Amino acid sequence: MSDPDSISNNSLSVRGRVIAVMPAYNAASTLERTVADIPEGSVDEIVLVDDCSSDNTVEVAKRLGLTVIQHERNKGYGGNQKTCYRYALDAGADYVVMIHPDYQYDSRVIPVATELIRLGICDVILGSRIRTRAETLSGGMPFYKYVANRFLTIVENIALGQNLGDFHSGFRAYSRKVLETIPFDKNSDDFIFDTQFLAQAVRFGFKLSDIPVPVRYFEEASSINFRRSARYGILTLAVMLQFWLNRLKIWKSDLFSQNQQYLVD
Repeated sequence: MSDPDSISNNSLSVRGRVIAVMPAYNAASTLERTVADIPEGSVDEIVLVDDCSSDNTVEVAKRLGLTVIQHERNKGYGGNQKTCYRYALDAGADYVVMIHPDYQYDSRVIPVATELIRLGICDVILGSRIRTRAETLSGGMPFYKYVANRFLTIVENIALGQNLGDFHSGFRAYSRKVLETIPFDKNSDDFIFDTQFLAQAVRFGFKLSDIPVPVRYFEEASSINFRRSARYGILTLAVMLQFWLNRLKIWKSDLFSQNQQYLVD
């Protein structure tokens, strides 16, 4: 991308408005590389929501010409995404791509993801980091995370009736209708937000798919520690149980309920 300042002025109105959102926390050292990989003309606007970073993430984002929203207090990963999606909807996005600004995921696949949604092939696209075990581990994914990812993804595929390669990716693309329909404001403000969102997408009848996304693991790339990873795994299983209890009408959850703001046609 030769001129990041031109992103917001590049009209893609014929194909629909594409907004890339980046939930950010201390991403100053990796943000510019992430933005530079985004193919020129593939998005209309890049929005960075800063969750009270202690580095100069905001300054770097402004220098790159991004739209910047600053939280007055840290709202957590899920809380950050809520701000991202509210802004994208208010800004008229037809397609929304969420990508972590830590340069872990390859931004070059953004136009592929949005095109699959535009063609109506699917409503939600995930970037799959898992093509082969050897490639994933050689790319730097810790072995315990690989094992946990495989176990949880298998459970989630069975529970939700899907066939996805990686349920826990930090690269995701959605159609506008998905974000208008799913009551994501009811979700957790923590990392489990992502799992809840996918379970909701299945419950509300949307089509999910994935594409391979090369990833990079290095010291500056964001990651949660073993303790938080273990907690995340337990909560993921809890969401699957919640999904089925709701589906069997044993226990109704607000996560899967409709209200006046989010209606399914």
